[in-house]
Amino acid sequence: MSVGKTGSKQGNILLADIGGTNARFALSNGDQMGTIDHVKVADYPTVREAITDVLQRGGGETPARAVLAVAGPVTNNRCVMTNSPWVIDGNELQPALGFDSVHVLNDFEVVAWSLPALQPADLIPLGGRDGLPGEPLLVVGPGTGFGVSCLVERHGARLAVVTEAGHATLPAENEREERVIASMRRRFGHVSIERGALSGSGLQSLYEALAEVDSVQVPQRDAAGITKAALDGSCELSRATLEMFCAILGSVAGNLAVTFGARGGVYIAGGIAPRFPEFLAASAFRARFEAKGRFQDYLRNIPTRLVMKPDASFAGLKMFADHNAD
Repeated sequence: MSVGKTGSKQGNILLADIGGTNARFALSNGDQMGTIDHVKVADYPTVREAITDVLQRGGGETPARAVLAVAGPVTNNRCVMTNSPWVIDGNELQPALGFDSVHVLNDFEVVAWSLPALQPADLIPLGGRDGLPGEPLLVVGPGTGFGVSCLVERHGARLAVVTEAGHATLPAENEREERVIASMRRRFGHVSIERGALSGSGLQSLYEALAEVDSVQVPQRDAAGITKAALDGSCELSRATLEMFCAILGSVAGNLAVTFGARGGVYIAGGIAPRFPEFLAASAFRARFEAKGRFQDYLRNIPTRLVMKPDASFAGLKMFADHNAD
């Protein structure tokens, strides 16, 4: 069992990153964090049973606090998981398991909390200058969906703003993108940022729409297949799709940077972009990020960085726990 005891109950905090398929747990005590224990969600009927098993295998002692990141919307400290039968309810878990407090956070809110803790080795720079201290930090993440969150600091207090920006309408920056979006609109009706481009299914939508616009016959591919064919040069349309993905990511990130005034920096996270950092850096991403007319100088000063740290969520969980000590 990899979640070992790291101290007395008074200082221990249970940290968890809970997805639809896998859940990861670790104990934190001060500056020390135990190694991460992975469990399969399907192996446990409820999150309560999973936590009980994890703690029993770690020595049986209940930590004082728990901070749980969940892949889904959180309302009143509660999340009904969309891809698993688990319901994560902090107000029920607290007395049932003997915690002093339980915080349930959206997973992308936790990524925003991680940003101040990330080190240069965790990041790949994608242009811009140094971020301004104390200014908002924005994170956008194309993956299964499209996550957006912004960490705001005022008078020593921090707040992570959680959004549903992925469901905003996908913008077009040129005639070719207009034609691609028109193709998707005929299929879907409303074309969101997430469904039309900046997610796994969005990348596939781009690929299929580009094939229609260019009147070419190509094999059916999922996001991983499109990315592979683009990077190995075996499919011209796949490469064009990935290029458009990067360009749109730049435009959307720039739109969100001016929306939030994110002069502290913009971070690209999620499961897709870290698979092709060199391609992203050489793409139109940064040029499109800055292409905001009279606000080009404003955008030019904002740094963009690619998050490569695989366990950034645990840095965010710990940062939240330290900043919100009960």
